Amino acid sequence: MKYDAIVIGAGACGLMCAAQAGLLGKRVLVLERNSKPGAKILISGGGRCNYTNLHTSIDNFVTENPNFLYSAFSQWTVDDTISFFEGYGPIQGAEKTLGQLFPTSNKAKDIVDVFLRLMNQTGQELWLDSLVKGVLQTDKGFEITVERNGVVQKLNTKKVVMASGGLPVQKMGASDFAIRVARDFGHRIVRTAPALVPLTITGKDAAWYAALAGNSVFARVWNERISFEENILFTHWGLSGPAILQISSYWRAGETFSIDLLPTHRLDQLIKVERQLGGKRTVAQLLQDHFSKKLVDAMADMLPLTLKIASLSKADAQRMQDTIHRFQVKPAGDKGYDKAEVMSGGVATDELNAKTLESNLVKGLYFGGEAVDVTGWLGGYNFQWAWASGYAIAQAI
Repeated sequence: MKYDAIVIGAGACGLMCAAQAGLLGKRVLVLERNSKPGAKILISGGGRCNYTNLHTSIDNFVTENPNFLYSAFSQWTVDDTISFFEGYGPIQGAEKTLGQLFPTSNKAKDIVDVFLRLMNQTGQELWLDSLVKGVLQTDKGFEITVERNGVVQKLNTKKVVMASGGLPVQKMGASDFAIRVARDFGHRIVRTAPALVPLTITGKDAAWYAALAGNSVFARVWNERISFEENILFTHWGLSGPAILQISSYWRAGETFSIDLLPTHRLDQLIKVERQLGGKRTVAQLLQDHFSKKLVDAMADMLPLTLKIASLSKADAQRMQDTIHRFQVKPAGDKGYDKAEVMSGGVATDELNAKTLESNLVKGLYFGGEAVDVTGWLGGYNFQWAWASGYAIAQAI
């Protein structure tokens, strides 16, 4: 069988590439090491799949060169994503928090099924349980070594699409294969790291965080680079929750960031009102209007909880504001790739064609999705990049 291209990886980018290639009358073979396609799609959003975000812009991505994204996102927009799934699903989107779009069925499987139906209708081929062991350049294109059902075979193709993702999550079959292939072909790799990942606290503060495990607080988390307002979650190992996952993409080991535990109020104004009412309530009683008793009690070493508001000194009031509005956190590290949503870093964008995602170094070699140095925020942005990059590649192969 002769194929226009071989796509390595049946994740979001690879499936979109194959489906779009089929709609253009092209034939591709998709090689997937897992026994099912779309493994990460199926577990995303708790199995509900937040498949895009209505507010997508290049500002929602971490990359060396944000301008690189303009081409792909102009070729395939959020409206295109919505129309695609509505037309071929039909999948209707339900908007949740902060522009996140989920299928109204709340089933990630419905997203994967759209691609499988299209691939079947257009004659695309999908090999599951197929482990690609090597990609070599030949005088006619590429030779791909693949092990399938215990048998090793060689496949020849003029074009290869590397859509095999990144390092999260290994139990789902994730690997650094695309990065290794890129490096073998001379590509520069931007430093890779877990992203959208919980952060760990060790040492003397570890027990304090662990005691609060399960407590969730709406907060503003920020550093000198960025700010996010969403929930944080105290855990047995440190901090998680949407705001923490977001800031993790902008955090580096050894750095401190700040948390405003009460971003919707000003503590000095709350104290002022309490004093106007006589100031008979204690600091603990005031804080329990906004936090769980467990969290308030945990602040006993930081704040004069039993003191009445009327008796607060200026220094006490300032300490309250600093603790609540500028809580300082210095993580020891992160939970690693197996707890990360995505990988940051990857194939440097300055060595890829922005319109086609073809390698500038090796003709016929394409990179898309998570393998590229493009990391989206939490909330559907990474899927939008996967769809856009898969679409762009399909036009070119």
